[in-house]
Amino acid sequence: MTAHGQPIPLEQHFAGQDPLARTLFDDVAAAVRSIGEAEVRVTTSQIAFRRARSFAWTWLPGRYLAGGVAPLVLTIDLDRFDTSPRWKEVAEPTLNHFMHHLELHSTADLDAEVLDCLREAWTKAG
Repeated sequence: MTAHGQPIPLEQHFAGQDPLARTLFDDVAAAVRSIGEAEVRVTTSQIAFRRARSFAWTWLPGRYLAGGVAPLVLTIDLDRFDTSPRWKEVAEPTLNHFMHHLELHSTADLDAEVLDCLREAWTKAG
């Protein structure tokens, strides 16, 4: 068992969810692959991208929150607080690990600014 639950197939993670969530996840996965190799760990609660440690996650807010929510959230772990107003929330669960939460509604949300943050997180996780 992993720290965040038992691994499951990717298809099971997205079963019964908004189909756009899977499309957006595929876009995130392609963005990570364009940066470099990373392991993908799928559990019921989230999908983690990791090297020596995890650096990004996607999760389905509709599983946990009521009302109109984004199809998918991308969380990126940076060792700094990024001041961009686009982040839905930034939390510091441990010293110098700032979790930046970005609601994804379309592929356009994965722009150069987000790719730069993913690249930064990927590099630090190596």
